[in-house]
Amino acid sequence: MSPKLKYRPKPHRARPHRRTGPPGAPAEMLSPASREAKPVRPVQLPPSLSVKELADSLAVSPIEVIKELMKSGVMANINQVVDYDTAAMVASSLGFEPGEYQPPTEERADAALTVEEIEESGRLPRPPVVTIMGHVDHGKTSLLDAIRKTNVAAGEVGGITQHIGAYQVELHGQRITFLDTPGHEAFTAMRARGAQATDIAVLVIAADDGIMPQTKEAIDHSKAAGVRIVVAINKIDKPDSNPDRVKQQLADLGLVIEEWGGEVVCVPVSAKKKEGIQDLLENILVVAEVLELTANPDRPATGVVVEAKMDKSRGPLATVLVQNGTLNLSDVVVAGASWGKVKAMFNELGKRVKKAGPATPVEILGLDSVPQAGDSLLAVADEHLAKAQVEERRALQDRRGMRAERGLSLVDLSQQIQEGKVKELKLILKTDVQGSLEPIISSLERLEEAVKVRLVHADTGSITDSDVLLAMASAAIIIGFNSRVEPGARRLADQEGVDIRLYNIIYELVDDVRKALVGLLERKVVDVVEGHAEVRQVFRAGKHGEVAGVYIRDGKVTRNSFVRVMKGGEKVFESTLSSLRRFKDDVREVTAGFECGIGIEGFSDFQVGVILEFFTREQEQPVGKSPR
Repeated sequence: MSPKLKYRPKPHRARPHRRTGPPGAPAEMLSPASREAKPVRPVQLPPSLSVKELADSLAVSPIEVIKELMKSGVMANINQVVDYDTAAMVASSLGFEPGEYQPPTEERADAALTVEEIEESGRLPRPPVVTIMGHVDHGKTSLLDAIRKTNVAAGEVGGITQHIGAYQVELHGQRITFLDTPGHEAFTAMRARGAQATDIAVLVIAADDGIMPQTKEAIDHSKAAGVRIVVAINKIDKPDSNPDRVKQQLADLGLVIEEWGGEVVCVPVSAKKKEGIQDLLENILVVAEVLELTANPDRPATGVVVEAKMDKSRGPLATVLVQNGTLNLSDVVVAGASWGKVKAMFNELGKRVKKAGPATPVEILGLDSVPQAGDSLLAVADEHLAKAQVEERRALQDRRGMRAERGLSLVDLSQQIQEGKVKELKLILKTDVQGSLEPIISSLERLEEAVKVRLVHADTGSITDSDVLLAMASAAIIIGFNSRVEPGARRLADQEGVDIRLYNIIYELVDDVRKALVGLLERKVVDVVEGHAEVRQVFRAGKHGEVAGVYIRDGKVTRNSFVRVMKGGEKVFESTLSSLRRFKDDVREVTAGFECGIGIEGFSDFQVGVILEFFTREQEQPVGKSPR
């Protein structure tokens, strides 16, 4: 007889904790069969819960729950978290009737973040939240520093050593909150995680340089977010500055400034000489007044995580921006998949504070783990509720991770268009040269279907991380014409389920978009990039010509891989592998970090430093499902 059978409960064993059975008949005298014959007690179970919580829900001993799990081959301790199916099986075996399963959906998991049931009366004006954007070297960080130093009392200047990712300045008794994360990449990364924290975007343009590619990206990212733009023309102190040229370039991009009859506020500044800073702040307050920004300070706090880190001495630290309500010391908060009680709060000067109202950034101490930038923050009633919400969100994240269903492919959108679920097709277009960009845009704009094409962003160059983040935040499809995908962007797109489609013939690109608009697009064979290698040395191989000694930089290469030879980011040759060796042995696969010898069918003009891109051709799959 096995040890497990030795300790199996017998029908006559006393079970004083059981609460089933008719009046007058003690539950401990009932057999399992007699209990099952009686009316069962309904119980509602969450998507996931610990063994201890399951025992409490069923009013039984945790030991008995563990025994029932062991009978089914599940080894768990008292703190182990089980899913609904397992919990329902245990409940049924113990004489309970589990309620209908309610899967964790994004709406359920995030419902508490809005707290719509709380009365929204008593809203008061709140400070605007501002993000600085613009091209590299146009003075974004210098402008932030100038604003901060201009607004800090002389005695406090030396004390600003606490960098918390956001800070407030005050002008005429009114406050402005700045997110100290310059650049549209950080701005859009937060949007991609569902955090719309910014009210106003200050677009910094150097007067001596004019509008550059990243400036155009920043404009498109701001427009996609529906954020009001204020232009700061920087470096007006330089002798070759030309603000009028910048204003004309803005007008060409559809941003007409106020002095030319438009609605865009434009302020000339010099971050270096601290000129025009007060004028800029005054204009930001005017724009904020027009936007009528309000919040209710008399409710539990909701907000967003700006940045977070693990401190060696203090543990998880998170910089949060309170968006509504008031965050108080000792409040229990949930931030993404983290929770905790606020043990301490610090402002941007490193001073302890006891509360933080709407649009106020603070660094908090007390979370159980490090949340991610962009995670929503919510103050809840107690620790039990916080744990329940975190478990539900973690279960949702696990399910997302298993399915990886985040984005949509052009084929999926085509099907939704056919079903009438989508009224607008959002695209991000990247081409190799300007000469290709304009005719493609013109062709797409001429497509007259029930569903319209909306170009979220269109530019030349390779497809980058920034494009993928914008696609995530805007639910857009990326279209590339003779444009390569940077390795980091490819990895991020695969991870987040962003569809990238590459073309080298214009009419095929336009035809696919047209078919998508009418719901006729079918899946086709696509190239799936598997890895990249760098040629380190070239060898003669007799009658086989030259072979390359390469280092696998990322991904992998297999014997059945196709290969592209890339020089300066451009494809110069495409074929299949003729040989793949490590030392003297033929191998089937080589992964990142190893060296190997490679021969390419029909190619022998190897050069040191050339990049080889390996890929396979497979049937296009729905986004989030692996083709293998």
